[in-house]
Amino acid sequence: VYIHQSRVNYKPGFGGAPFHWHSDFETWHSEDGMPRPRAFSVSISLNENHPFNGPLMVMPGTHKTFVPTVGATPQDYHQESLRVAAPSVGSPDRKHLTHMAEEHGIEQITGPAGSAVMFDSNLLHGSNGNLSPFARSNIFIVYNSAENTLGAPYAADAPRPQYLSNREFPSPRGM
Repeated sequence: VYIHQSRVNYKPGFGGAPFHWHSDFETWHSEDGMPRPRAFSVSISLNENHPFNGPLMVMPGTHKTFVPTVGATPQDYHQESLRVAAPSVGSPDRKHLTHMAEEHGIEQITGPAGSAVMFDSNLLHGSNGNLSPFARSNIFIVYNSAENTLGAPYAADAPRPQYLSNREFPSPRGM
């Protein structure tokens, strides 16, 4: 494996924004050229993730079903999407989300600082806004198979920048 992406997700107290339901693989496939959902994320809590400060929410089991998003992604959307995701961009429609939630349920990922969770790149996940006074910060490290390296984007004119989709990876034969 190699690190495809890493980032800090910070939700300050009294105003951390929500992030609508999505699967990371859909973006990585469409915009980065990732062929198959053979990547996974590790989320490490940098401070306590409470039920009330916008923790990660997941629909367990949805990683087994690819649910496409609605509409086209605007050019250079990555410049805005990691700050505030619009519900209509990069997210499945309400009918599919409702069906998946009824079938799989929704769970919050909470825990003390230092706790970690790993999840599949195709898992539907999102988070509520943070109206509490307590910040919520997590670091995400995304690993991809060295046999699943990025090619040309499947639904974008150009790949996203290197800092969002690492194209420098080891050769699986040279390991």
